[in-house]
Amino acid sequence: MPGEPGDDTRSRILRTALDLFAEHGYQRTSLRQIAERLRLTKTAILYHFPTKEHLLTALVEPLLTDLEGLLGAADRLAPERARWAVVEGWVDTMLTHRRPLGMLFHDLALMTRGDTYHRLMRVMMRANELAAGPDAGLPERVRAVQAIAMCSDPIVFFLDVPDEVLRARMLDGVRRLWEGSYAGAEPAGGGAPGAGPATRRRPGRPRAMSPEQVGLARRLHATGTHSVDEIAARLGVSRATVYRHLDRDAAE
Repeated sequence: MPGEPGDDTRSRILRTALDLFAEHGYQRTSLRQIAERLRLTKTAILYHFPTKEHLLTALVEPLLTDLEGLLGAADRLAPERARWAVVEGWVDTMLTHRRPLGMLFHDLALMTRGDTYHRLMRVMMRANELAAGPDAGLPERVRAVQAIAMCSDPIVFFLDVPDEVLRARMLDGVRRLWEGSYAGAEPAGGGAPGAGPATRRRPGRPRAMSPEQVGLARRLHATGTHSVDEIAARLGVSRATVYRHLDRDAAE
């Protein structure tokens, strides 16, 4: 298997293991198969990864490191800003690690005997706490757990949906879950909400789109293959909302 600039044996092993796990599944992939794909000896693989479980742990490590960094940054924010920083950061981190997360989703239980599992549980519990906010009651804590799940599960169940579309839909789902429940304005394009009083939105489709949705709407419209009705249906907004942003393009 040819290397890449700045590549090393350990990185090649991890990349190849992920490819083979995707093709055959973790259980049906052996260290010998990984070695053969790389034209290495099994001993060379064992030098870097004593067991196949060590490979799985190493593939999940970057995800855990990024999530821990996200929570560390959110801990330094005011509660209202921390909540949305965690939610949006969680989505973005999951999307960044989308492929290994999707491939390894059904094998995460194999890590329950090690420190990685306990780290993952600590990360999830802290994310739930930050999303719920200080002095949260049971309703807020339940919503927080639901919100974090909404920012995780779709990543592995909708692998064919583009990142920007899935991100917009997941964040919209969280906003709908929390609509009217918490103080603070809705986040706009990856930023945390302000500290002003809550404003209850009218029922119906959202009247605004995130920057990601705006960019997608403009690209779809530019191709000439999608009608405004189709774009609105895909993004879950009204025709008027799509027209408003397209009209803004024409005026610029």
